[in-house]
Amino acid sequence: MKRLFRKGERVRSKRDGKVMEVLKYIKGKIVEVKWFDLSAKEVRTNQIKEDKLSKAA
Repeated sequence: MKRLFRKGERVRSKRDGKVMEVLKYIKGKIVEVKWFDLSAKEVRTNQIKEDKLSKAA
């Protein structure tokens, strides 16, 4: 399995356009990411499939 992203890399969600940071790969093509939620003013983490992300500019 070739991984598209490295740990610490900035990625953009294709669904809503949020810029996130890659924390780690779980299993298969699932990536754990974190981002800053402006409305709640806290850091959130989530698990997203690799094909729903693209590299951030």
